[in-house]
Amino acid sequence: MKYYFLGASNPETIRMINAVQRVEPFNIGGFIDNDPSKKGSSFFGFPVLGGFEVLDEIIDSESRFVNLITRNAILRHQTTRVLLSKGAILANFIHPSVDLTMVKIGCGNYIQEGVIIQAGVKIGDNCSVHMGALIGHETMINDDTFIAHAASISGCCKIGQGCFIGTNATIFPRVTIGNWCTVGAGSVVRKSVADCSVVVGNPAKLLMKNNINQI
Repeated sequence: MKYYFLGASNPETIRMINAVQRVEPFNIGGFIDNDPSKKGSSFFGFPVLGGFEVLDEIIDSESRFVNLITRNAILRHQTTRVLLSKGAILANFIHPSVDLTMVKIGCGNYIQEGVIIQAGVKIGDNCSVHMGALIGHETMINDDTFIAHAASISGCCKIGQGCFIGTNATIFPRVTIGNWCTVGAGSVVRKSVADCSVVVGNPAKLLMKNNINQI
């Protein structure tokens, strides 16, 4: 298999590649990035092949793709849809320190170092969980969701599709976060949140609604 990474910007990616390589070596084809100024350059020794225009040249039965984009959940969703529409097969990119015992996980997920995922958790496809986040027991994370570093999601929660959970946010047990919601950094969510809500503060309160017409 040959692995390609979408998004040549975060040096932490290289540390993760090195950590995974020490446990299970794999072949890296290079990086995909839609910034035309990066095409033909090198990202920490790995080639930047170009943007989506090169996908038709590199997609085959032996290629696998990892989406590293975490700027927001909608952009992650959109870029992954492009990959899939071209016939790309997604792969999980998970730091070897993460214990996935008694956890169910889909494909195309990017999980960084120091993440704690407790027993009974279910994670869908195309999610990203950043360093030091905690996902409590029996919580369900739906597709296309981004969980920022040090966020804490308590047990038995339900996180909808395309959610953005900000840095140091705290979600109380058994809370449901609807689809395409944003939870602001440092917010404390004590009650369930309706679809497309943007909530901030302690306790978290509705600030506005996300516009998802672009999806």
